[in-house]
Amino acid sequence: MKTLGNAVWILMAAAVVAWGIAGAAGAEGYPSAKATCKVANITLIDGSTQEDWTTLLSNQIKTANQKDLFIDVSFECGLYTQTLVRSKGAVKDTSMAEAIVKVQVLVDGVAAFPGEVVFSKRTQTLSATLQGIISGDALVLVDTDDDGIPDTIQIDEELLTPEEIELILDTMAANSFNFVLNDLTAGVHTVEVQARIDTTTDVDEGTASATATIGKGTVTVESVRMIKDEDIIVE
Repeated sequence: MKTLGNAVWILMAAAVVAWGIAGAAGAEGYPSAKATCKVANITLIDGSTQEDWTTLLSNQIKTANQKDLFIDVSFECGLYTQTLVRSKGAVKDTSMAEAIVKVQVLVDGVAAFPGEVVFSKRTQTLSATLQGIISGDALVLVDTDDDGIPDTIQIDEELLTPEEIELILDTMAANSFNFVLNDLTAGVHTVEVQARIDTTTDVDEGTASATATIGKGTVTVESVRMIKDEDIIVE
């Protein structure tokens, strides 16, 4: 019985020590870690035209002094572009639509190398030179020899109906890029993955539209120590 009692006291003491260690780690917020990740299994930006940087994924990691971070970011990027040209009388018409998805990573508010990255981009330009649709109203009978009998048919270009050509592209693809930030101080660091969408359209007589979407995404952060005096050069 004495042996059993001693065993019980040993187990209780061990439990108290374990509780104290866990409590200390919780008080500090985050235990030291070599890697962390965050996953979004939803559409993050749906068909938006968004010119401001928006944080889509965020996580924290605790590192020792002079550690470096390797940050891998992956997103589904969808692009939609529509261009329509309208022409008559052999006059050239051009429409342009452009959609861009850009991504950057901030660590404690500081941009990780290499800074802003284009994850997906499309510039769609459509041009056409068309004669136009000839309707009955556009046909004019002309009496060239003044004998009272029309003998020539001419086309009134003002009454032509413009012809149209339209092109629509809608695509989705997964893209990934590696970011890095070196020589961090010891402590807890906040990693934010931000994205923005830029769209541009330009038309003459036709129409154009452009949007983009960001679907599922992941970010993995790994704490490493690179080779001493390793230089990160961005040109």
